[in-house]
Amino acid sequence: MSTDTRQSPARTRVLETATRLFYGEGVHTVGIDRIIAEAGVAKATFYHHFPSKDDLVRAYIVEQSTMQRGLAEGMREGSPPRQRLEAIFAFMCDFGAGLTFRGCPFVNTAAEYPDPAHPVRKAIEAHRRWNRDLYRDLLTAAGHPDPARTADVLMLIRDGLVVGFDLDDPATVKTAVEEALLRVLGP
Repeated sequence: MSTDTRQSPARTRVLETATRLFYGEGVHTVGIDRIIAEAGVAKATFYHHFPSKDDLVRAYIVEQSTMQRGLAEGMREGSPPRQRLEAIFAFMCDFGAGLTFRGCPFVNTAAEYPDPAHPVRKAIEAHRRWNRDLYRDLLTAAGHPDPARTADVLMLIRDGLVVGFDLDDPATVKTAVEEALLRVLGP
């Protein structure tokens, strides 16, 4: 774990650089020396904030989770729970169809860290737990008869969506997601 999590400009540059490179090229293909060079920081500064590359990768995952939590919380705040769920999936479809989409940072990173006990995988697991809990809580608030099981189904739709937009025709994926939501949530 990082020894220094303060938001210094150098730490921010390192994390922004790592985010761009990790998302665009993959975690294991990008070396620390390249991140240091592109972020314009000294090696000592890098290691002050991130004692190891795994600490940086974990910080990247935590930051992505924090960003997604903020987006989800702000979507149609004050709207009925079902509309919030629909807005979350509509946003994912719009983002997934974008030219810069290269899959899900959590799925991509998990593929590079196969050990479920690794701290990076634990951070991914925490994000997924939050995501599933968000779905369950919105379903509960909407009066859904089986919110826990349906939240599991929505996670599978979400996982299919993030892979499908990376590999398949975006219009086809969006239509399939909309139909799946209608079948799962009802009219």
